[in-house]
Amino acid sequence: QVQLVESGGSLVQAGGSLRLSCATSGFMFRINHMGWFRQAPGKQRELVADISSSGTTNYADSVKGRFTISRDNAENTVYLQMNSLKPEDTAVYYCNLRTRLFDWGQGTQVTVSS
Repeated sequence: QVQLVESGGSLVQAGGSLRLSCATSGFMFRINHMGWFRQAPGKQRELVADISSSGTTNYADSVKGRFTISRDNAENTVYLQMNSLKPEDTAVYYCNLRTRLFDWGQGTQVTVSS
C-alpha cells in the first residue's frame, strides 16, 4: 500500500522558515517524479514544486527563490525548505507523484501570520 505522510508544518511569523518532510512507502520512490502541492481554504490545490528522479527541480512563480525541494532516495523522503514565508503561503501542504496518481495524505498545515 502507498503511504504519504507529511510533517513539519506549524504557525510561523512572516519572514520565517519551515522545512516540510514527506515520508513515503509502498512504491518505487527513486524512479518517480515527486511534487509538493498546497491548498488554501476555498482554493484549488496547486503544484508548488516538483523534483524528477534525476534531481531536476521546478517551482511555481509564487515561490521561486524562496522554496527549495529536495529528495533523499535512501530514505524515500522528499523535503520542502520554505524561507521568507508570506501570509499567502498559508495552506495545507501535500506531497504526491507529480501526476497526482496516488490518494492524498492528511497534509500538514502551514500558517504564516502577518
